[in-house]
Formats: sequence, C-alpha cells, structure tokens
Amino acid sequence: MFPRWSRALNQLSRVSPIRNVEVRDGISAFSHRSYAKGAAAAAAPVAPEYAGNDLSARPAVNLERMFWSKPCSLALAPDSPLRIEEPKYEGIRHVILKLMLFYSKQSKSIRGANVVYRRILHQVDKPAIYEVFNLEKTFKTTFSLLVLHMWLCLRRLKEDGKEGAEFGQYLYEIYNHDVELRVSKAGVNLLLTKWMKDLEKIFYGNIVAYDSAMLPEAKRDEMTNIIWR
Repeated sequence: MFPRWSRALNQLSRVSPIRNVEVRDGISAFSHRSYAKGAAAAAAPVAPEYAGNDLSARPAVNLERMFWSKPCSLALAPDSPLRIEEPKYEGIRHVILKLMLFYSKQSKSIRGANVVYRRILHQVDKPAIYEVFNLEKTFKTTFSLLVLHMWLCLRRLKEDGKEGAEFGQYLYEIYNHDVELRVSKAGVNLLLTKWMKDLEKIFYGNIVAYDSAMLPEAKRDEMTNIIWR
C-alpha cells in the first residue's frame, strides 16, 4: 500500500498552479461543486505578472506534423462512439419515462452535458496534441489540457446567458466527478478532499488568467505565455 501511495503522491505533486497569477481570495473559498460563482469571479480582470518571455522552457514543436497533416472534418461520423442520439420511445414506455421526468429540461441538460464532456475528453486524449508539442502524457499535462478545454466551453456557454450558465454548471459537475475519479485512480484516497481542493484552486486560477488574457488591454502574446506556463 505504501509504495503505491508514494508513487501516487509523487505523480500528483507535479501538478502546480500558475504561480505568477494573482487569484482573488474569494475564489479559493468556492465549493468545487459550484461553478456559477466561480464563473462570475473569473470574469473579473486579473493582471498576471510574468518574469519575461523565457522560451527556453517550452517544448519543441513539431511544425511538420502540425502544418502538413491532412485536414479533417470536425463533424462526427455516423458510426462514431461519441455520437449520442436522444432515445425516442413511444406508447407506454414514453408515458412512464415522462412521469419519471426523463424528458424534463434538467434531465436533457444533464445528458447533453455528458455528451459535451465526452467530446472534451476526446480532444484532450488525442495523441496529436502530445506528439506535435512533444508533451509527456502525465497527470499534470492531461489535467492542464482538460482545464483549458473546459474553459473554452464554459466561456462560450456564458454568452448564452442564464441557460448557458445552467448548462455550464451541469458540465462543471461532470468535470469534477471525472477529476475525482482520476485522482482516486492514481492511488490517492486518504487525502482525496485535500487534492480536490488544490485542483479546484488551479482550475479557478487558470480560468481567471485565461479570461484576463482575452481582455482588450492584454498584451499580444499574453495568452501564449499563460498557456505554456
């Protein structure tokens, strides 16, 4: 048990937040089950400070693989395992499911959020990302890419107002559950709550930094620097 515990701690200890980004005090107190408040706080401008543009720490990029690869459609193939169609029941089965609130707005939103999250994971787990940027597939890199893709989706959902925020909450719940399973699978059980709180701080710290890099007054290369960090 102890060797497994030691390996798990060693692996997860490599996860670190963007230390040069100022995270507001209120963010660290959020429950990792509530995205709504975090999304509102993340919209507030935060001014990160970086110690120069040191490119030496960045991994080499395989430009040939990036620019000479054949383009592919973003549409899902009819036989794609990621494609999920809403079940269409008729007769007594439809009536029973309706009484069980299967067709309620909340149920549909939860199923939709599951579909979106599965597609996020598909993008995060694509080998091309790791091959092009020569990234080692560790918990740290996978988690960082997961947070980045989650931010892209949540930022887009915020543009849809209240309905988008509600859908984003369901998506955030699914994300949290998945991260908890990943941490547990790595062997961390005794300090699971502590690790989840630390990962939550990293999540909010990153999305605040990403949002600040999208502000009109942000420097041209600010987003690039934040992503690499």
